[in-house]
Amino acid sequence: MFSSLDDNFNDYEIIFNKLKDDTLSFLKYNFNPSINVELIDDIQIQKINKEFRQIDKPTDVISLAYLEKEKDKEKIVHSKSFYVLGDIYISIDRAKKQAEEYGHSLKREMCFLFVHGLLHLLGFDHIDDTQREEMFKIQDKILNERGINR
Repeated sequence: MFSSLDDNFNDYEIIFNKLKDDTLSFLKYNFNPSINVELIDDIQIQKINKEFRQIDKPTDVISLAYLEKEKDKEKIVHSKSFYVLGDIYISIDRAKKQAEEYGHSLKREMCFLFVHGLLHLLGFDHIDDTQREEMFKIQDKILNERGINR
């Protein structure tokens, strides 16, 4: 599930797995997703952002979903089966900067970015205010229930 630039970040694999389970439980999804998570730097995420989104600047998290169609999503998330869901790339550089900007811990920011990326893999988005409100409400609830709020 996990690869990292820095051994200090290896504990996140356990945390992210728990957050994955919490997210699936909260959404009442019953399947076993495989997710590749890469913790990378701003240079690497900028390259990915340019290649897949045609945006030539670094960002905090990018999700590349293998699930494309809404009808497929509904079949899969209730299938009780294994499914390769996609890739989540998190910029450690951005996470550190944002944690400082928002005045919370790096752990909170990393967990927020993981759940955010996971929700994107599951088909959530924040294109408009209604979607954004729903997505951020789910993220906050999951993090707060796990006690990750600072």
